[in-house]
Amino acid sequence: MSVQDQKEHFFDKPENVKRVLRGFYVICFILVIADFIVHRHIGFSWEKIPAFYAIYGFIACVVLVVLAKEMRKVVMRKEDYYDE
Repeated sequence: MSVQDQKEHFFDKPENVKRVLRGFYVICFILVIADFIVHRHIGFSWEKIPAFYAIYGFIACVVLVVLAKEMRKVVMRKEDYYDE
């Protein structure tokens, strides 16, 4: 099968990737704004912080990535592990 015969997918075009990312950013912005408008029934005092859940989610993702990078050093095998 040649390169010309291959089907072009949605994310193969950079402009489609940009559109999806812009849509994602708009949705995130709307959700942060909604956090100021919608009344929340809070259980803890720190939930009163504006955009608490957005900040908490971002920090949690960063921590997960950092932990995964460190775990990789512990659990990673050598490239030729199965060749021995």
